Amino acid sequence: MATIRKIAEKAKVSIATVSRALNDDPKVTEETKKLILQIANELNYKPNIVARNFAKKTSNIIGLILPDITDEFFSELIKGVDEVTYQHNYFTMVISSHRYLQLENTLSSVLRNGLLGGLILLVPNISISLKNILSQTKIPFVLISGGMSSTNYDVVSVDNYQGAYDMTNYLIKKCGYTKIAHITGPTDNDDAKIRVKAFKDACLENTISIQKNFIVKGDFTRESGLKSGMELMSMKNKPEVIFAANDMMALGCYDAAFKKGLNIPDDIAIVGFDDIFVSQYLNPPLTTVKAQIEDEGKKAAELLIEKIKSKISVNNKPKKIKIATELVIRNSTKNIK
Repeated sequence: MATIRKIAEKAKVSIATVSRALNDDPKVTEETKKLILQIANELNYKPNIVARNFAKKTSNIIGLILPDITDEFFSELIKGVDEVTYQHNYFTMVISSHRYLQLENTLSSVLRNGLLGGLILLVPNISISLKNILSQTKIPFVLISGGMSSTNYDVVSVDNYQGAYDMTNYLIKKCGYTKIAHITGPTDNDDAKIRVKAFKDACLENTISIQKNFIVKGDFTRESGLKSGMELMSMKNKPEVIFAANDMMALGCYDAAFKKGLNIPDDIAIVGFDDIFVSQYLNPPLTTVKAQIEDEGKKAAELLIEKIKSKISVNNKPKKIKIATELVIRNSTKNIK
C-alpha cells in the first residue's frame, strides 16, 4: 500500500512537504505540488481519512443514522444525502441503528468515537432520552423527523399532514369511495401519527364515517401490509379502498390481494405514501403521495454542511424545513365520479 513516505522518497522531498501538497497548502510551489500529485496518482495513494482527521482535529465524515438500510425508502434518502456531501468534499458514513436495537445506544456509540464532523439522524420520534444525548453532543447535527414543531433542533420533514389529507380527499371527492380503510405506521412514529390524523380529519370534513375495524395497525414493513391487508380483505363488509401509510405496506396489500384472488382496483383499490421507485412498476402502478424522499436527504445535508462551515452555534434559532408533497395518480384506484 502506498504511503506518504513512499511518495516523499520518490519525489525526493520531505514527508511534511508531501502532506502539505496533498492538503493544497499554498506554501508548496505549484511545480512541487504537481509532481507530488502525479506520483501519488501513479502509486494509487489512498489517504487515511481517520488519521488525517485526527491530526487536523476536524472531520469531513458525515454520519447518517437510519433505522434500516434495506428498505427502498432509505436508499433514496441515502442518495440525496450523499449527492450533496460529495459535492462539498465530505464522505457519508451510513450507520444502521437496526429495528431491534435502541437508537440511543447506537447514537451514543457513534458520538463517542470522535470520527464524525457532523450527523444526520432519522428518528421516529424525539424522546426525552434522545434529547439528553443530543444536548451533550459537540458536533453539528440535523434531524429528519415528523415531530418538528415541539423541538429546538434543526429538523427536515415531509409535509405528512397535507399529503395524507390530499390523498384522502382525492379518494372521496374524485373517486367517490365511502368505505375507506387506513393501515397506520408504528404507534410511536410521529410521521405515522400525523398521517392518520390527516386521514381522520379529511373523512370527518367530508362526512365519511370510519368503521372502527377499518383502521388497522401496521409498522411500515411489507410484511405488516400483507397481514393487515389480509385482515381487511377478509371482512364480510370489506373496504372499497385501503390507504396504506407508506408504499412498503401498500406492496404488502398487493400481495394480499393476489393471495385473495382480488383484482386491483375493481375488487379493491390500494393507495400508498412515499412514491418509492418500485411503485410505478407495480401491476397496476400504485397511486400514492410523492414524498420527495431524495429532496429530503438533500435538504438535510445542505443544512448540516451550512452549519459545519459557518460554525453556527447550537443556541441559534433552529431551522424547520418542510418538504411539499404531491399526489401521483396511477391505476390502483378507479375514478368513479
